[in-house]
Amino acid sequence: MKRNAIMITLFLAIAITMGMIGSEPINAQQPPAKSTVLQRADIAGIEGKEGVVILAEIFPGAVAPKHYHPGYEFSYVLEGSMILEVESKPPATYTAGESYILPPKQVHYAKNVSMTASVKVLSFSIVDKGQPLAVPVK
Repeated sequence: MKRNAIMITLFLAIAITMGMIGSEPINAQQPPAKSTVLQRADIAGIEGKEGVVILAEIFPGAVAPKHYHPGYEFSYVLEGSMILEVESKPPATYTAGESYILPPKQVHYAKNVSMTASVKVLSFSIVDKGQPLAVPVK
């Protein structure tokens, strides 16, 4: 009987340890959002400016960090629903099929309202060549 208790205790200790090791990738922090540059092109007739097309994805339940864009951003929500919080303005909800425009240097962040589906946003920005597409804000 004592041997069975020791074996059960040993088995449970190994199982708990394996469960903790196996759950590490699950507990690893996933970034809240991902941006993919789809296309870049110089804008004819406007020296030093370029147009950039971006596909942004905000993962389920995530909040994209506070930031601003150096140039204009024209955005269209492809999938999902999000809350856009622009500094000095009330929060606005955007769903698939809706669009918004942000002027240069307008500090904002977005929240995905769904815990199961990503939000996908297609954006077109006009920026100075060599400038970052987004600048983080604390």
